[in-house]
Amino acid sequence: MAAIQQQVSAALAQPVATAQNFAVRESIHYVDETGWPEGEKLRWLWIHATPEVTVFTIRPGRTKEAAQEILGQNFTGLVNTDRYNAYHWVDESRRRLFWAHLKREFQAIKERGGKSAEIGDSLLTEVGRLFERWYELRENRIDWPAFQAAMKSIEQRVGDLLRAGEQCGQEKTKRTCGNILKLERSLWTFVRVEGIEPTNNNAERPLRRAVLWRRKSFGTQSESGSRFVERILTVVTTLRQQGRDVLDYLTTVCGSVNGKSGSIRLLPNSS
Repeated sequence: MAAIQQQVSAALAQPVATAQNFAVRESIHYVDETGWPEGEKLRWLWIHATPEVTVFTIRPGRTKEAAQEILGQNFTGLVNTDRYNAYHWVDESRRRLFWAHLKREFQAIKERGGKSAEIGDSLLTEVGRLFERWYELRENRIDWPAFQAAMKSIEQRVGDLLRAGEQCGQEKTKRTCGNILKLERSLWTFVRVEGIEPTNNNAERPLRRAVLWRRKSFGTQSESGSRFVERILTVVTTLRQQGRDVLDYLTTVCGSVNGKSGSIRLLPNSS
């Protein structure tokens, strides 16, 4: 079985490398990462999702350098991330924070009691208003200019509440609100740029499949095993994203190694 996996991994190396090069040139990006055991070492499984392809990469660290490798040193697109500092090198105007993560932080603020609870409760109310407007836009019940107009009061209110939280007597709340305000511009990228979502579902949903695999297999035992994982996850996720048949593609790729003809192109047909 291990030998067959390595044959498939070798066959997928070139199309996956092409997909990686394609992904860094896209304009919209969704990035996330999770731990991945490799033998006795802890590695990190990164997901880099774009509208056309999704690339998985296992790297030794969860660092700025790894993020730059994933997105490209000369990154010029728009990227959805959490508040982790490995992404702080991305200009605020090109970065968007996950509102689902922010909602969890606001819930934690609420649970601290006192003035913090009042601020947290009000922030959660604004999150609810935000997603109401977002669903109206997504379901074509309002147009883009109406959405932008409706978001102005929410943006103002959230900013006021975060500043109030920065001045409250609860140290953890003060610190959280202050750190979020440092990235305030990144909170609202999805309001300035059409086509950006306030969630990171495009990365978190396919990443969940990898997490389930990790739970069942306990990761990998070698570097070559990790290469197989990142390549097969890239191929399966990208093909499903494009509405293509996974088994047909894998059959064609393996056949091409054995001298049989057939397209092994992983990129979308328009590219």
